Parts: sequence; C-alpha cells; structure tokens
Amino acid sequence: MNTKNLKAYAPKARRQFIEAVKKRAAQFGIYEDRIEEVRIEGGAAIIEGRAFTRKEGEQRKRLESKVTERGYDMFVREMAYTWFNRLAAIRYMELHDYFDHGFRVLSPAKSHPTSSDNLPEILSHASDVADSLDLDKSHIIELQLAGDKEEELYRELLLGQCHHLHKIMPFMFEALDDATELLLPNNLTKTDSILKGLINDIPEEDWNEIEVIGWLYQFYISEHKDAVIGKVVKSEDIPAATQLFTPNWIVKYLVQNSVGRQWLATLSKFRT
Repeated sequence: MNTKNLKAYAPKARRQFIEAVKKRAAQFGIYEDRIEEVRIEGGAAIIEGRAFTRKEGEQRKRLESKVTERGYDMFVREMAYTWFNRLAAIRYMELHDYFDHGFRVLSPAKSHPTSSDNLPEILSHASDVADSLDLDKSHIIELQLAGDKEEELYRELLLGQCHHLHKIMPFMFEALDDATELLLPNNLTKTDSILKGLINDIPEEDWNEIEVIGWLYQFYISEHKDAVIGKVVKSEDIPAATQLFTPNWIVKYLVQNSVGRQWLATLSKFRT
C-alpha cells in the first residue's frame, strides 16, 4: 500500500470536514458563541426565522445537548471525524462489493466514460435500491422525477445506506433519526463536494487492504497530534497524543513472539 497518498489527503480532509460541519451546524442555529432557540410550531420547527421539519427540530435539540456537554470545538471535531470515518468505510465497502444492491454509493460506476457519470452510481438506481434501504419508494421516485431534487435525493440515499449499515455495524453508523445525520455536509453532488477528495485523491488500488482505514485515521489526526505533543494534554486530546495505528505485520510479529510463542510452548508440553 502506498501511504503517501493517504498522508497527503487525510490532514487536508480533517480541515475540510471540520469546516463543513461548522457550516452545517450554523444552518441549524449552532454557532461557536451561541445556540439559537428552536420553536416547535405544529409540524414545523422554527430556528432564526427559518422553517424546518419537526423531526429536524427535535434532532437539533439533541445536538444542543451534545454541544453543552462536550463544548463547541470538541463537538465539531467529533462530528467531523464521525462523518469522515463513515464515508471512508463506505468507500472501502463499495470498492469491495459489500453492498447487496451492487451499486457504488459515493463514486461513479466503474466503467462509464460520460461526464454525467461523475455522480455517484446509486443516484441512477435510486428506485431500484429504495426497498433494500427501507426508504419510501414513492417519495424516492418523486424526487427522481422532479429533475431539480438531485441533492435532496442523494442525501436520502446516503443516509438510507448509513441507517441500513447500522444493523450490522452499530458502532460506526447511526440508527434511524440519529441527530448526527443533520450534520452530514452539504453539496454532496456538486463539483466542490467533500466526497471528491476521498474519491479522486486516493487511487482505488490504495483501498485494496483494510489497513487503509487505520492509516487514514493516523494521518487524519496527525496535525492535531503535532499541536498537543509536548504540552499539558487535556483529557479530550489524549487519543490524538497517544494513539498510533499498528500495521498488521507488527501485530503478527508481537503475537508470534509473545503470546504465540508461549502458546506453542504449552502445546509442546502436552504433546510430550
């Protein structure tokens, strides 16, 4: 695996995801210096004079609790990494054909040269995957036919995939209606989509081994690690200061020369 590409991309991605989460949080009245009130009026939620669905208003209130508990900076960093981690996992899975529906969720189909195929493959098959992702098929078809609802449609599909993955990976992907879905960054189908770096800056061959996820994490936190090393480390900065990804060959070496060696010695006693 060529880690050079990962090392160049991940720190940049961290800054981009943090900025994207800040912008998304601001849409729902969460700022560094204040949190705006949410008013529920019938089936709508009103934040700074803008109307949202009641569900979004309730999710915003749950996010508010997280900000109060963790502090704004920590909250933003955690949410940025949460979405980076989820999208990186989906990228790995789509390249290894883990999805039952068989379509790529973040990137274009593998062998389509036209410019329209710069969009994620799943967009062209939205109605085909609706049932398998437990989405409202009639609503998905309605968004497809609208012609100008591409971004909304893609958010529905991507969140549907995340909710579906929750069943098998609940430690990584959110349950239905989890508040973190509000902070999925905007403009996912646009030319400046935050997904473009994940797709374009890391060649597909670099995703061949599962270790890519570990290396991405190490490089993602590298700038934060450099910033806290040598200082009095706050409790929330301990992971960045102390965690290192351990490649598979080192794990094998350690096991074979410690627990593994002891195990083999124990087996030899029983054989004799």
